[in-house]
Amino acid sequence: MPDHWNVRPLAQEFVEVCRSPDAKRIFTGSPGLAVAPGGGRLVATCGLRGPGVADLPGPKATRGEGPGRWQGKVLTSDDRGRSWTHRADFPFLHARPFAAGRRLYVLGHAGDLTIIASDDLGETWTPPERLTDGQWWHQAPCNVHHAAGRVYLVMERRTANRVKGWPVAEMAPVLMRGRCDADLTRRASWTFASELTFRDAAADADLDFHGIPFFPAAYPDCFEAAAGRACAPVGWLESNVVQFTDPRHVWHDPAGRTFHLWMRAHTGGVGHAAVAKVVEGDDGSMTTTLERAPSGRRMLFVPCPGGQMKFHVLHDAETGLYWLLSTQATDSMTRPDRLPPDRYNLPNNQRRRLQLHFSTNCIDWCFAGLVAAGESEGASRHYAAMVIDGDDLHVLARSGDRDAASAHDGNIITFHTVRGFRALVY
Repeated sequence: MPDHWNVRPLAQEFVEVCRSPDAKRIFTGSPGLAVAPGGGRLVATCGLRGPGVADLPGPKATRGEGPGRWQGKVLTSDDRGRSWTHRADFPFLHARPFAAGRRLYVLGHAGDLTIIASDDLGETWTPPERLTDGQWWHQAPCNVHHAAGRVYLVMERRTANRVKGWPVAEMAPVLMRGRCDADLTRRASWTFASELTFRDAAADADLDFHGIPFFPAAYPDCFEAAAGRACAPVGWLESNVVQFTDPRHVWHDPAGRTFHLWMRAHTGGVGHAAVAKVVEGDDGSMTTTLERAPSGRRMLFVPCPGGQMKFHVLHDAETGLYWLLSTQATDSMTRPDRLPPDRYNLPNNQRRRLQLHFSTNCIDWCFAGLVAAGESEGASRHYAAMVIDGDDLHVLARSGDRDAASAHDGNIITFHTVRGFRALVY
């Protein structure tokens, strides 16, 4: 790490929330962060994955990357993140905590969607309940949206099995809706939107004039850009829920029934997010389609700094601004065969610099600052979640240090605070 930064990081210092007991065989990930009902208490979740998880005590997933290779954790803090108490382990991954009414929930998957709940601010938790049966789900912990007494979030389902690699072309982002006063551990309490996969939304031949996809990975085949550096077919994943309440916005719905999905765009390049919309019908159903520009042209991609990696979008009700926590790329045009050995996968897969932006409309993003950066390419600060706590912005990141197995397979979960974050607006 340099002693001097031309752009001083906003929250380089961190509190270690979780550390792998075996960095080469147990990997930390899936950081999720929420504020408990009533405020004051922070609730964090994270996951452990890898072959060494089978040797750990406590419950573990029976489906996923192999029996016993997934375990999630819940922790709480009553001093704004300075210290953390481990509360429970759970047998699923990609989980996020959220509040609905007076209860806390943690929703993730072990193949099937799985959920637990707490009625005492996260100190004890119910046994896991499955919301689906015999399906294959995914979705890193992205945001949770509340509107009209309901909670909205996205999980994504794999609908086919043709890609012999990363199946983002076959994933359908599914908006889920539940009433905040319902028992959300019950399948009947949720409404699921219709499914739309990337491969059904757009054919490879439709994508031109934007350099997408960047590498010639045509569905369903992957493309080896260099030895050991494969690019999967273009797709979307890891969706956030956005609702535009400003009547001046081109995509504002005065009826309040339209929700937009802001998604990581896997294109082999950088600087774009994928977008779709979900519209609620009079009968309560939710239909997923592509959005359109005023010209009538379909909108599949939108500008988004860091949209090539999992990002987090948060709406600040006090200012009406949207905040974007994402990964900063610095050398995505490097030839894949000339990347240094410690760089993970493709050139657009850099993971060590966590950045913050703000926007009035989710299209025009203003740089607010560099949140934190790892000391080397293998020491990531990425896949982060965030919550607003008064005047501060808390961040929970999937991180690594010099002991990490790779930039992807980190060994620590770090907690950062951007103090007085609204003062960054200009």
